[in-house]
Amino acid sequence: MSKTAGGFQSCLHYMFDYETPKTLVIPNLWVGFVFRFIQFLVVLYVVGYVCVVQKAYQETDSVVSSVTTKVKGFAFTNTSGTDPRFWDVADYVIPSQGDNSFFVLTNMVITPHQTQSRCPELPNPSSTCVDDCDCIEGYNNPRGNGIQTGLCENYSTTVQTCEVISWCPLEIDTTLPEHALLAAAENFTVLIKNSITYPKFNFHKRNILSHVNSSYLKRCEFNRATDPDCPIFRLKHIVSEAGEEFEDMAVKGGIVGIMIDWSCDLDWWARKCYPKYSFRRLDSKHPVNNVAPGYNFRFAKYYKTQDGEETRTLIKAYGIRFNVVVFGTAGKFGIVPTIVNLGAALSFLSLVPMVADWFLLTCVRKRDLYSRHKVTYLNEDAVTESVSMGTSYGTQ
Repeated sequence: MSKTAGGFQSCLHYMFDYETPKTLVIPNLWVGFVFRFIQFLVVLYVVGYVCVVQKAYQETDSVVSSVTTKVKGFAFTNTSGTDPRFWDVADYVIPSQGDNSFFVLTNMVITPHQTQSRCPELPNPSSTCVDDCDCIEGYNNPRGNGIQTGLCENYSTTVQTCEVISWCPLEIDTTLPEHALLAAAENFTVLIKNSITYPKFNFHKRNILSHVNSSYLKRCEFNRATDPDCPIFRLKHIVSEAGEEFEDMAVKGGIVGIMIDWSCDLDWWARKCYPKYSFRRLDSKHPVNNVAPGYNFRFAKYYKTQDGEETRTLIKAYGIRFNVVVFGTAGKFGIVPTIVNLGAALSFLSLVPMVADWFLLTCVRKRDLYSRHKVTYLNEDAVTESVSMGTSYGTQ
């Protein structure tokens, strides 16, 4: 019975004994240095990194953006394969209005005077033939140029191919000029108008800043060193800042990103929100085995002859597509994130004594002495007896 009562009493002491902090002053410079140094690191992290660098005391919002572009410039071509021609923005910007992007034509393969008729397919393993038996009437090869008629015709004096119903003559896209026909496109300019908003903060702004007027726009051109606020960019400068040569890229085309960073600090003491521009090539410059490099697509211009026959000029267009990418985050002081991060800082500081105690009880030479004084068990009976004796002495 006594063992049971003793065990029960021990359990009660384990559960309900009260522990109170005890101040123990230890005149040890090493322990004091470790304690203060860790405190300094915590404060430096909270103030320097969390508050200054990360601005964790701010509420944040993501940018909502709209972009419009307007390209200007002229070019003139006069080659053996085409007639002399003057090019303006309606000819080389395709389509005229893009969604956060615009395409500038720099090189092309032109197949003029095509009509819907019959002609021999271009030579390839699936179209070469010896007689009509090798051709299947109605067969449609997705990688070919038309629908086979079932006849085998002379493509040249040495090669026979299956006849197809198609737009004839067929396009031969292996005759791409080695030098870009519209190399003058490097001097074209583009005006980028970008409006942004941060809905949470009801903040609106444009990349055409308040000090920019019409006369300034007529003479300015973006330059990172001398004129970083101008929203008019020369195409050669954009490609050059992306690390490419315009003359090389214009031959087979490519994709270039115009990055506009609207990262803003909207606190009244730091109020700054200006666009920061950067440029980079987005497509692969060196594709594996040089397969399908650059950027191209086809479009056609349709006409009717005096006889009412429909004809077209097929153009395989090579050029540079410019994608305008707008991104950014705005921050503004908020009481909720401030309280949350302040609480986190106090929690970190409360852990510092634990680290100092660990150093005290494991790394210091007098750790046994400090360990004996660190925890003290109070015997209430001894204290009561001591108090009683002191009282009796006082009455005598």
